[in-house]
Amino acid sequence: MYKIIFSLVSIVTVCFGLQAQEFQGMAVYESKTSMTDFKTRMEGNKDITPDMQKRMEERMKKMSEKTFILNFDKSASIYKEEEKLETPGQGQGGGMRMMASMTGGGGTFYKNVKDKSYSVDKEFMGKEFLVKDSLPNLKWKMESETRVIGGYNCFKATTVRPVSKTDFRNFRPKREEATATKPADATKKTNFMDNLELPKEVTVTAWYTPEIPVNQGPDSYWGLPGLILEINDGKTVILCSKVVLNPKVKAEIKSPTKGKLISQKEFDETVIKKMEEFREMNQGRGGNGGMRMGNGG
Repeated sequence: MYKIIFSLVSIVTVCFGLQAQEFQGMAVYESKTSMTDFKTRMEGNKDITPDMQKRMEERMKKMSEKTFILNFDKSASIYKEEEKLETPGQGQGGGMRMMASMTGGGGTFYKNVKDKSYSVDKEFMGKEFLVKDSLPNLKWKMESETRVIGGYNCFKATTVRPVSKTDFRNFRPKREEATATKPADATKKTNFMDNLELPKEVTVTAWYTPEIPVNQGPDSYWGLPGLILEINDGKTVILCSKVVLNPKVKAEIKSPTKGKLISQKEFDETVIKKMEEFREMNQGRGGNGGMRMGNGG
């Protein structure tokens, strides 16, 4: 009986501690995106030399494996890629820089779950934007499965969300029947983007722990009764590798302010327009210029 009372008191104490205004936490996430489809396309492309393919694969690996830091309190959080020093000669050319900006990197992602809004500063094609909008309304379905992640008891939840047209991570090869119904014009060269498509929606699986009762998670994910420790989002898996509650050094959790203020819809339209221009320009140059690596930053 005394053990039960002691356990209840401990849980209540933890919860009250988390509700305190000064409470803050830090979580480290490892993000990995599958690039198998792109590697397969490159291997079958006669215009790409073995040396070009090797360099592309190195840069794709760099873009697909990232570390992010989430600093959070009871109402807000900032999610940012961990800064790493560039290796000499590893600067990104125009095409790869564009691709990198659409694989989840860059900027500080600020979420305020109290007023259900977010803002993120992004650089695209040499211009700075401050994207501000409402948090996605994720309709989570609570599942019965459980597992332990990093010592925390976690519960499973799933949702289905539409895929952003500017999220390069979810591109996939076009189905054979789709390409078969539209035979390529023999007089018109195509680039490898013409063989890719985006699904309309993706099923997301999340694992969250009520032991850290905050309404936060990596990237744009939120809305569960506990910190989200893992996300499986289409081809991307984001897994928490470390959690520190009430760190000695508190992070400043506030919205970014730099860049041209724009809504998510306006930003997406800007990116899509530039992608179309980029593709047309590369077709005019003879096809596969869109994957040209460049020699430096």
